[in-house]
Amino acid sequence: MSLEIRPVRSRQDLSRFIELPRRIYRNEPRWIAPLALDRRRYLDRAKNPFFEHGEAEYFLASRAGQVVGRISAHVDRNLNDFHGNRWGLFGFFECENDREAAGALFRATEAWHRLRGRDRLVGPMDFTMNDECGVLVEGHEHRPMIRQPWQHPYYPALLEAQGLEKAMDLLMWNLEVSDRDKVLPVIFELADKLEPEHGIRIRHMRKRDLEREIRGFVEVYNAAWSDNWGFVPLTERDALHEATQNKLLLDENWMMVAERDGEVVGAALTVPDFNQVLATMNGRLLPLGWLKALRTLKKIDRVRVGFLGVKPEYQHTGVAAGFYVEHFNMAAKTPQSGGEMGWILETNTAMNRGMEAMGGRVVKRYRVYEKALADDGRAEG
Repeated sequence: MSLEIRPVRSRQDLSRFIELPRRIYRNEPRWIAPLALDRRRYLDRAKNPFFEHGEAEYFLASRAGQVVGRISAHVDRNLNDFHGNRWGLFGFFECENDREAAGALFRATEAWHRLRGRDRLVGPMDFTMNDECGVLVEGHEHRPMIRQPWQHPYYPALLEAQGLEKAMDLLMWNLEVSDRDKVLPVIFELADKLEPEHGIRIRHMRKRDLEREIRGFVEVYNAAWSDNWGFVPLTERDALHEATQNKLLLDENWMMVAERDGEVVGAALTVPDFNQVLATMNGRLLPLGWLKALRTLKKIDRVRVGFLGVKPEYQHTGVAAGFYVEHFNMAAKTPQSGGEMGWILETNTAMNRGMEAMGGRVVKRYRVYEKALADDGRAEG
């Protein structure tokens, strides 16, 4: 049967784009359906502030009227401007184990990027490295935590068949409060010296002051991660929009900043694993999804340490150690007894050694791919 590739142009097309993973993973208990309403809002060009500095096209692959694959092609001007590159990005890739369909989706994506003068295809990322990104290459036996993808084991082969190669691996580390005796003593020693020797105090963020707290977090984020591969500056508007939309996920026990004389010098943003709630809802709020969510919310027993960073000029003071110890303290007094930290770039030696010092172990590995795009002479001027 003939294969058709077309861009999303209608509300019905967008629904098909959103619903495809539900069919691909219908027999997979480890995959967790996101809220369809949230996905629709996230992909909406009028509602997601990404589109203030980016553009995107969504493609569907269909046979005999049935969608068998999807992908986004998108450009982030903030990324290109910061790095001085011409990367084109792809994301939201889902496909049956069908190399013909995958190939056609990538050809459409590459053509879209060539028309915009892009010289390299990088992904998957939805829409940036600050969002869900990577293809799961190790750890399929584990359920994904909040904002982690889970894909069938055949996905890497589908991408590699299109000429995509490894660009970078992203690691997820597991940590348990019961493993406190495995933590190297130097971690506790550094944490104890933080305030008396450096005048730095760790406190918890306040949701009632969310806008101010987010402003401090963004300042740390853009200073601490600016040298990372694939980094894109986080705007206050992007961060506040994300925090406001997901306020239910935020827990003051797990939101921390380090301050010195009123200056925010470090930040750690950890969230309870809301995927445990989503697993009961099947992607739907109605008719009973909201009720199941309320029942499950207080039973969440895992967290994801999504962001933990320190301004470069304070990285010698032991702020990271202070955050590590405070996370152990919170795990001892909340229903969440452990969780995962990351992702962390495989090349981030300091952070990965820190995880080893905390007694952690790598449980998942995600891969970001890349491919050089040949110039076909049709780039926009």
